[in-house]
Amino acid sequence: MDFILQNADTMIWIAVAFGFLMAFGIGANDVANAMGTSVGAKALTLKQAIIVAAIFEFAGAYLAGGEVTKTIRKGIIDANYFTDVPEFLVFGMMAALLAAGVWLLIASKFGWPVSTTHSIVGAIVGFAAVGVSVDAVSWGKVGSIVGSWVITPMLAGVIAFLIVMSVQKLILDTKTPFQNAKRYVPFYMFLAGFVIALVTIMKGLKHVFKDKDISLSMGETYLIAAAVGAVIAIVGAIVISRIKVDKKEDKAYHFASVEKVFAVLMIVTACGMAFAHGSNDVANAIGPLAAIVSVINNNGEIAAKAAVDPRILLVGAIGIVIGLIVLGSRVMKTIGTKITHLTPSRGFAAELAAASTVIIASGAGLPISTTQTLVGAVLGVGMARGIAALNLGVVRNIFVSWVVTLPAGALLSIIFFYIFKAIFS
Repeated sequence: MDFILQNADTMIWIAVAFGFLMAFGIGANDVANAMGTSVGAKALTLKQAIIVAAIFEFAGAYLAGGEVTKTIRKGIIDANYFTDVPEFLVFGMMAALLAAGVWLLIASKFGWPVSTTHSIVGAIVGFAAVGVSVDAVSWGKVGSIVGSWVITPMLAGVIAFLIVMSVQKLILDTKTPFQNAKRYVPFYMFLAGFVIALVTIMKGLKHVFKDKDISLSMGETYLIAAAVGAVIAIVGAIVISRIKVDKKEDKAYHFASVEKVFAVLMIVTACGMAFAHGSNDVANAIGPLAAIVSVINNNGEIAAKAAVDPRILLVGAIGIVIGLIVLGSRVMKTIGTKITHLTPSRGFAAELAAASTVIIASGAGLPISTTQTLVGAVLGVGMARGIAALNLGVVRNIFVSWVVTLPAGALLSIIFFYIFKAIFS
């Protein structure tokens, strides 16, 4: 630990660089979850999606990313094993950030939508199990994460399937689809506003409330969400009433005017998901970084929680936005166009299902990957049109990339851990 403390500033700058790389990877890969469906459904162009996502992801990451973070993300490892060797925690967290960042860059290059949470968890498990002790890892938590590979995509897929079928039955398969869209879409808008408000309050703003000692009961949370949903439904009904049937477009595609209504709705849900995602997942980059800074600043003492310097949050927020701009389009295309053909109504169903699954899983205490949730929702949308509507080759590649993520992060992390140990010990 002496070498680290003597070169504290240098070590922190190296850690900041790795934290930035991890945030870059989050932007390049995970942000596509919020915007890929909007691009695929042509509710937004790729350029518009990048601009909207950049604004809301940055706002979520910087404004609601949390002033205090747990130094050991997700309770995956036991800090007691590092009390006598705090330098191992520093080397390990540096290795984890670099390993997860590198894996996310590889996955993004190939357009694979993988879980950033699982990438960093795999990396932390790797260095802890091999570099310190197998007992340092909470294997029960790891098991529940592996279990979530099946549960969350399946739940999101079922919800998306049901939403698509309801839109089909109430609107698209009727004699007057446009009139029925005007009648029923405000109810979908209420539902979307309600669910996105819940996601934003429970996932996106939880850090802000906690830091300011604001405590909302579940009843108050649901009441606020219902009020937001009602406002969005009323405003939406007014906007919809002004949309006129475009007979020329409707000749080419019978539901063109109906889909315009859902396109408005998709943009609202995508913005809400981007804000909540930025605020929640930035911790995958700044959590390990805050742990490193905390250990160095406290002369080797490991605290359960660490105050986050606003500059560290800024590193995470900027990294996410730059990653999105530079590499984000590849994963967006996979989510939005390569799994199945999306229209605004189908894309809306996928986004609403993903947001609903996030709420259900959070309430049940299940570990969740927004990537896997959204991919599951898009699969559910495709299944509503039959198995032939899915590109099974792309689906296979995505599932393989999910299975590989934990071991890939772990293997890279072990290699980097021993390299850092050899250089800095």
